[in-house]
Amino acid sequence: MFRNYRPDRCYIIAEIGGNFTTFDQARQLIDEAKSSGVDAVKLQTYKAETLSSRHAMFDMENTGVTSQFELFRKYEIGHELHEAVFRYAESHGLDWFSSPSHESDVDLLEKCGVGAHKVGSDDAVNLPFLRYLAKTGKPILLSTGMSTLDEVRESVETIKAAGNDKLILLHAITSYPTHPENVNLLAMQTMMQTFPDLDVGYSDHTLTPVASLCAAAMGARVIERHFTYDKNADGPDHMLSADPAEMKWLVEAIRAFEIMRGSGRKEPAASEATTRLNNRKSVVLQRSLTAGDIISAGDIAVKRPGRGIEPKHFEDLVGRRVARDLEVDSLLQWSDLA
Repeated sequence: MFRNYRPDRCYIIAEIGGNFTTFDQARQLIDEAKSSGVDAVKLQTYKAETLSSRHAMFDMENTGVTSQFELFRKYEIGHELHEAVFRYAESHGLDWFSSPSHESDVDLLEKCGVGAHKVGSDDAVNLPFLRYLAKTGKPILLSTGMSTLDEVRESVETIKAAGNDKLILLHAITSYPTHPENVNLLAMQTMMQTFPDLDVGYSDHTLTPVASLCAAAMGARVIERHFTYDKNADGPDHMLSADPAEMKWLVEAIRAFEIMRGSGRKEPAASEATTRLNNRKSVVLQRSLTAGDIISAGDIAVKRPGRGIEPKHFEDLVGRRVARDLEVDSLLQWSDLA
């Protein structure tokens, strides 16, 4: 699907769209993203003229009340900057793609040679747009913020009916920022159960990396998190973005979890081979016995190590004769019995 997309680990995306307007800023973000260990960077591709009417307003914690058209116009980027940013990300071994908001945006990204398309939650139920995207034949990552399960089902069916089954669903909450009581990660698992043939992940708009780590532990195949070089930089998304230290922590934590997750089989770990013998317990003698003595309950106890007869056989030993002389604290073996 993507060069860095692997079936054995979570795919981690640094969303840098909206957090730069110049190539120097984008280059800094990509350098930091690469150092943090992410798999991909993602942009936002739009023109204010085709995205928002002049009557649309933002009223969110990260923006306050302001004109959507004016804010989008401030942060839109052109074809040349797209090309420069994509080529720079590619030179760093990072996957790269974007969220188009209009058919003309899709066309621009196709000219850039994009390998996949991300659908923002604002277009999650924009069925004509989803059909247009599906016909590119490229993988689609579909954010599902503000959507009901039935709406997600309809969007999935629309994309598949257009001949594209290369689809990943992302649980998202379209609140900027998203506070813990609204995260609802169980909804991500509901989508996993509803669409067992699709990979499902999480697009994170919270203020810390905790939700992303929890999502990975709950089975997310993809994590997308906004990324910035400075949480205090000018722009609405910086405050809810991971800075380099947070993103590095998140990547390392997810990779550590993937190791800790293990095989799922309940069995002794390889590292327990010696401790299984040394730290378990066996039946031992409470006093010395001579050959022919009959073992009574008072003659035996359960102590470490675990190299003798297992404690589950304690009652079976009472009344048995010993075949040879045995000292106090001897670990009983079956060969010691007559």
